[in-house]
Amino acid sequence: MNKNRPVNLDISTIKLPAAAVVSILHRISGVVLFAVVALLLWMLDVSLESEQGFAEVAAIFNSIPAKLILWAALAALIYHILAGVRHLFMDMGMGESLEGGRRSAVSVLVLAVILILLAGVWLW
Repeated sequence: MNKNRPVNLDISTIKLPAAAVVSILHRISGVVLFAVVALLLWMLDVSLESEQGFAEVAAIFNSIPAKLILWAALAALIYHILAGVRHLFMDMGMGESLEGGRRSAVSVLVLAVILILLAGVWLW
């Protein structure tokens, strides 16, 4: 066994490829969506109970923290959909090459940033 092999234990120096970043963020966005669904379902339940409940939920949505949470939920949804569509295309055999995977990963990142910013403008 060669004990002189290079070992890199400093994670901050590791440069991940774009496809790896997209994959990690896809998983994180799925966890965020899972967590936010419970909150959104609770808000839907409260808003459908009565007119007073609807007014309470409407007032909550006017606050800055609620808008930030909603924007984060929209961002996770937008990103998760884009990355999921990328995976569907790859499952059909498109973009499976190293260069195709890199291009589609960068495209997902760029398109997600644009759409998330547009969602923020629409929300505020």
